[in-house]
Amino acid sequence: MKLLTVLGIAAMLAMSSAGLAETQTGHFSPKGKLPSKYTVEKQQQQRKTLPFADKRDFEEQSKGFIAAPDYTQIMAEKGNVAWDMGKYDFLLQGKDFDSVHPSLQRQAILNMNYGLYEVMPGIYQVRGFDLANISFIRGATGWIIFDPLTAKETAAAALKFVNEQLGERPVVAVVYSHSHADHFGGVRGVVDQADVDSGKVKIIAPVGFMDHAVAENVYAGNAMTRRLFYQYGVLLPANPYGHVDQSIGKTVAAGNLGLIEPNVIIEDDFDEMTVDGVRMIFQNTPGTEAPAEMNTYFPDMQAFWAAENISATIHNIYTLRGALVRDALEWSKQINEALYRYGQEAQVMFSAHSWPRFGNARIQEVMRGQRDMYGHLNNQVLHLANQGVTVNQIQNVYQPPKSLQQQWYARGYHGSMEHNSRAVINRYLGYWDANPTTLIPLSPEDSAPLYVEMMGGSDKIMAKAQELYDQGKYRHAQEILNKLVYAEPGNQPAKDLLADAFEQYGYQQESPSVRNSFLAAAYELRSGIPEGASPKSSGPDLIRAMTTDLYLDFLGIRMDSNKADGMAFTVNLLTPDNGEEFVVEMSNGVLTNIKGQQASNPDLTVTIDRTDLEAVMMGAVTMDQQIDAGKAVLDGNREVLEQVKSTLIQFEVGFEIMPGTLKAPLRKPDDSAFEQEPLPYTGD
Repeated sequence: MKLLTVLGIAAMLAMSSAGLAETQTGHFSPKGKLPSKYTVEKQQQQRKTLPFADKRDFEEQSKGFIAAPDYTQIMAEKGNVAWDMGKYDFLLQGKDFDSVHPSLQRQAILNMNYGLYEVMPGIYQVRGFDLANISFIRGATGWIIFDPLTAKETAAAALKFVNEQLGERPVVAVVYSHSHADHFGGVRGVVDQADVDSGKVKIIAPVGFMDHAVAENVYAGNAMTRRLFYQYGVLLPANPYGHVDQSIGKTVAAGNLGLIEPNVIIEDDFDEMTVDGVRMIFQNTPGTEAPAEMNTYFPDMQAFWAAENISATIHNIYTLRGALVRDALEWSKQINEALYRYGQEAQVMFSAHSWPRFGNARIQEVMRGQRDMYGHLNNQVLHLANQGVTVNQIQNVYQPPKSLQQQWYARGYHGSMEHNSRAVINRYLGYWDANPTTLIPLSPEDSAPLYVEMMGGSDKIMAKAQELYDQGKYRHAQEILNKLVYAEPGNQPAKDLLADAFEQYGYQQESPSVRNSFLAAAYELRSGIPEGASPKSSGPDLIRAMTTDLYLDFLGIRMDSNKADGMAFTVNLLTPDNGEEFVVEMSNGVLTNIKGQQASNPDLTVTIDRTDLEAVMMGAVTMDQQIDAGKAVLDGNREVLEQVKSTLIQFEVGFEIMPGTLKAPLRKPDDSAFEQEPLPYTGD
């Protein structure tokens, strides 16, 4: 069976949350451990040293509250629970949990804001309906919506609630601040495709939005989906010993993810536009939190929309689900640009996550602090790297400036200082630490038996690891237990002890992404990878939005080059309804494509409308069925198509990360060879 996908797991946990209600503060795993005395001591020390007397975030978080709905669950169209804010109510008990870093618990409580808020007259937000906020700007005749969440159902519920509270108004425009799915996926819950096609509703997005919204999901999409299980802790119940927060919101909604293509693209670095009487200045900020992203300033209201470039955390320079490493220096520079252009006069700053900041002095404080933190990450890490500190050492050497360590907005919730510092070196110098031993290393499963033998066998390793665990040296225990588990993946006592070490270290983490990753690994080491049905994680909109060349690129990734050994052919592909043409060539075990060309003597020519190809990509029909129906016309050697099909595999999301956790061999699905697998949610 396939492993449940990220959105499917979220749905499963949402449906089961009612059953957890009575035991939410007890450990959810029979093998789970309470915080050790070392973990308790560390949490107590954090409570003494962090600036908990600073209550400004709580004042800003609650300011402008209008109303909360009388429900905490939002149902998906398929019948599952799309959203359940109530499962996190254990955070409101007024109790300190030693299984949660005190700073993270504080952030998790702040992210319990739920309902409708007035940012300022004419600007409103619905918070706590999804990972992101959805913002409503009142125009002359209707609503301008910024970032319509992940899911159709949560976005529709937010719009309905706003209209109930503030009066019914049509949606006249939607702004996608950037190319991550929690900022566009719910668009079909607030507007109709026909109104966009007619121009009645504007959908505004930064340059490059469509390319990045889809492309970032494709090439390594299956691996990204699997890694999301760790970063987002999607197998972990909402519980003091499990999932408590996602730093920029509670978690991801589990509904229908869609996409409507923008009909207005912001091309220039700065572009002023008036929509429904509201004057807006867009600032394109490519290469920051997303490859396509933009801030917005409302000069007549002195309000600055920071997209996801400034929120109540230092963000990911490297996001653990997997993505290209971001540019901390460019991020710092773009914040600085916004500070000098808009921050000098802005009276309110609001964003796609977290809560607003009020008053010019406070806005400038936060903007400068985050500007300086990203700049410091870049500059100080490279300062150390230029003195020989490597990618394998920097996480234990780098420290943020002391002046920012006591500022809540500069804490590493979403992007820990440890993994962000490694990311900066990786961006500039790559993964190698320049020691030849590590350039072409043995695989862990090959090196681990050597270590185990040299350490005297599993009994000695277990004894030493238990000793280290009992001393609170969890990272040291992990170091040797990891070798043992790779050498002996069937050794359950070793996996259980490694899980215990992961769990304690996870409890101590301020970053929920890091916490979730350790706790998720502990979960799988103890219980194995769960089996179950695999609902699709994206709807047809993202598949339609794939360019044909991107689809062909991914066919090349799906192709097993060993099966293609000795194959050589050339295919002309034409899609008449959109006028595209391609040459697809199999050569040296590689499937390549080039757009805008046709081979003079192809082995096969395939003519199929792009719309009919999309039906194949979505799995609605097979290519053979399109051929039989006359919708795909072949001219030449049909055997070439069969050869391509014979080399393609569908990736399984349930591959093993920790050794010995796969309960049964993965079964290849029976899907059509040419079907495009669902695209993952690419979180922030």
